[in-house]
Amino acid sequence: MLENCWEIKKCGREPGGKNVEGLGVCPASSDRRLSGFNKGVNGGRACWAIAGTMCNGEVQGTFASKIEDCENCEVYLKIKEEEGDDFKDAAKILLKLMD
Repeated sequence: MLENCWEIKKCGREPGGKNVEGLGVCPASSDRRLSGFNKGVNGGRACWAIAGTMCNGEVQGTFASKIEDCENCEVYLKIKEEEGDDFKDAAKILLKLMD
């Protein structure tokens, strides 16, 4: 089964998650515009393109300010490996977000 970012990171910020009360729902788990990208639920397998996600306890900013860190993240690398030639990279995701 393919995991979404909140399952891989075990952050507890998905709807109903253990950390929602204190940290809020993560935009990757609630942004429906990217549902299905890289076979994920909402933005769960495209989190690197969604502003406001959290990494190492800090809210990350815009795509431009976080993509370099994201490309070295275990979530990004795992999804890229699992998807192989079907991987939807940042450019494809950003085009979808601009629709």
